[in-house]
Amino acid sequence: MAPKEDQVTEAAPEKGKGKMKLIIIIAAAVIVVAGGVAGYFFFAGGHAEKAEAKTESKGIPSIYTLDPFIVNIYDGQDLRYLRVKVEMEVASEEVKTEMEARKAQFRDAILVLLTTKTMLDIRDQQGKNQLRQEIFTVANNILSPGKLKKVYFTDFVVQ
Repeated sequence: MAPKEDQVTEAAPEKGKGKMKLIIIIAAAVIVVAGGVAGYFFFAGGHAEKAEAKTESKGIPSIYTLDPFIVNIYDGQDLRYLRVKVEMEVASEEVKTEMEARKAQFRDAILVLLTTKTMLDIRDQQGKNQLRQEIFTVANNILSPGKLKKVYFTDFVVQ
């Protein structure tokens, strides 16, 4: 009977070592998974924070609004009136201050440009986009490049 007891006592430590190995494997797996999750949130969270920082740095765009323009345009047979309200997105509030100081220059340049247009020039979307680009170019000639971002029409009426 002694040999059976030796076998039992030897088998018991084997089961204990097997359980210990299983616990170590499970603990290592938990650590690896936890590390992966933490890494994901750390790196993905960093990208999300950078995206939020970009959004916050952009914030609300600085818009400079000019008074509406009312000009005569030629239709081929008749004179028509064009009423346009132009707003410009600028890089910063300082640019708005500079634009306010040069308001007469902007209005003059845009008025001269608008009076050269005919009904055929502005009747379709392509013509309006072309006009928007021309106003952008004229305004950029007055300001330093890079200060003006976009030009918007907030009112566009032809009678």
